[in-house]
Amino acid sequence: MQASTSSAAGRPRSDLNASVFAATLRTVHELGYAGATMDRIAAAAGVAKTTLYRRWPSKGALIVDCLIDVFGRLPLDEADRGELLASGVRWLAAKIGEPGVGAALAGVFSDAVNDPALREILSVRLQQPYRLALQAALGEPEDRVRLLMDVLTGTLIHRMGMTGEPMADADVEALIAMVLRGLR
Repeated sequence: MQASTSSAAGRPRSDLNASVFAATLRTVHELGYAGATMDRIAAAAGVAKTTLYRRWPSKGALIVDCLIDVFGRLPLDEADRGELLASGVRWLAAKIGEPGVGAALAGVFSDAVNDPALREILSVRLQQPYRLALQAALGEPEDRVRLLMDVLTGTLIHRMGMTGEPMADADVEALIAMVLRGLR
């Protein structure tokens, strides 16, 4: 009997993740965070719900991985500390303004308030890598970087929640100016 040289059955993992993440954001954008159930996400991705649960134990865990994929690498290419921070704020505002992203982020934050396991996933998998990168790039202590992340993310999510729209560019620039003054 000859050993099989083909890959495992089914879609390659990266293709599956890309399909599921796109379906997740589309479903959140169309139905809201609460309406984006694992059943609906699976249907939108064209996979069985069991396929989702084999990879993600909950909708919150799926959303966190989806957000990690969307946000990707923090742009830390600027040499000047002020411009590095300004470009990071513009990047964050643009990402939160993408369809489904702001609602997914706000929804998973809200769920984490009463779910310690999800809070741990958010803290370790989503926040910590960005916090550590910012600490190193800005030369600020952990507590200052946590406050910076809270102020920026909270303000951008609040605006999205109150208006249904991402923050306007002029307001993003005003936010940058306020944060820069606070870090001096």
